[in-house]
Amino acid sequence: MKQYLFINGSKSVQIEKEADDKINVFIDGKKVDEDQFKDVLSDREAFAKQAQRNKYRKFLNKQFENLVILTGAGSSVGIGAKDKNGKEKKGRLLSHLWDDVESKYTKAKLNKFCELVHYSMKDSRDEYVKNLESLLSMANAAKEYVIDKDLDIKEMIEEIQQLIKDSCELILPDDAPHLPFLEKITKRKVTLPRVKVFTLNYDTLFEQAALKKNFTLIDGFSFSFPRYFSGRNFDYDIVLRDSSRVKEEDNFITRVLHLYKPHGSVDWEKTDRGIKQSEKVSKALMIYPKDSKYESSYEQPFFEMMARFQQSLRKENVMLICVGFSFNDKHVVTVIQEALEQNPSFQIILVNKNIRDDGSLKWLYDLSFKHSNICLISEEFKDFAENYPDLKTYNQDEFRAIKINLPETHE
Repeated sequence: MKQYLFINGSKSVQIEKEADDKINVFIDGKKVDEDQFKDVLSDREAFAKQAQRNKYRKFLNKQFENLVILTGAGSSVGIGAKDKNGKEKKGRLLSHLWDDVESKYTKAKLNKFCELVHYSMKDSRDEYVKNLESLLSMANAAKEYVIDKDLDIKEMIEEIQQLIKDSCELILPDDAPHLPFLEKITKRKVTLPRVKVFTLNYDTLFEQAALKKNFTLIDGFSFSFPRYFSGRNFDYDIVLRDSSRVKEEDNFITRVLHLYKPHGSVDWEKTDRGIKQSEKVSKALMIYPKDSKYESSYEQPFFEMMARFQQSLRKENVMLICVGFSFNDKHVVTVIQEALEQNPSFQIILVNKNIRDDGSLKWLYDLSFKHSNICLISEEFKDFAENYPDLKTYNQDEFRAIKINLPETHE
């Protein structure tokens, strides 16, 4: 069985497991000689991982004028800390959420719901395929026409959506990869455009990481409270006027980045005054998993987010790093495909737990062998964040927050 760990044109790292559990390592298509393992590493998989990381570090060890990050479920799955009630809650995939729905309603009730909305995707064992997105799509199409005395389809859709929102209300743990990742990607010349992070996740892990590391987020919401959304807020920046040599000169401060959430967030809600950000909301403004995600992206504030994503990928010398993104979202993939076809200076790195040569990733997998501006990396987010090159040249440690421990007073 062969598995690619890294693909970038003619450069690659691959492992092959034989029937006797022997592992062969191939670098740039050439098998590594046996004698190289004796003195370097006895663990051949570790040898291959080290070779992979050396290659992507080299690829990333330079300044890109425009750096864009796109993250999907893979950047949140398995990450989370205990809430105030002591319950441990971690990011989950849609397949995990199917199990949560089943646990809440029982398997029999979920099966009946599937039957009512004519969801018929089954596996070889005659069990329903755990595709919550397709199920909700069919349920939304059927809710106006199918009536059952024992099961209210509309009510169950709302409850499933509430379950999704609740599962995404995560607390950032101290060892989360978001923290070192933000530190590293923002170590840039301050004269370069700000790093832009687009996350398709509903959770607030990036916001919590930015707060913990004393970053300033430009996220489309006003700096005054209560915070309301306006697309023009993305055009603003933060400068130090007093440090400028002349009045008209800009002196951009460090530790500032843009954050965009094209699918919404657990802390957004629609009000009479506009879209508001709050710690607790009753009905979150989110594009829930369903086939109509493409159409929903044409509504505000989602349209603004997608327009900014498209604009970002049209810039010169732009690097897009996709972390944990499945490439199943048509409206997002279309923008990436346009950049690959139309922007000669566009480069893309895909970081996923596994590099697949089938399904939604096959087209990019095939292209990665032919073009040096496409790089595929088999790596989990936490390992990628740990091994992302740390550019010491632009060290910003002097901007760490100062913590003062005051003695407690007793009245």
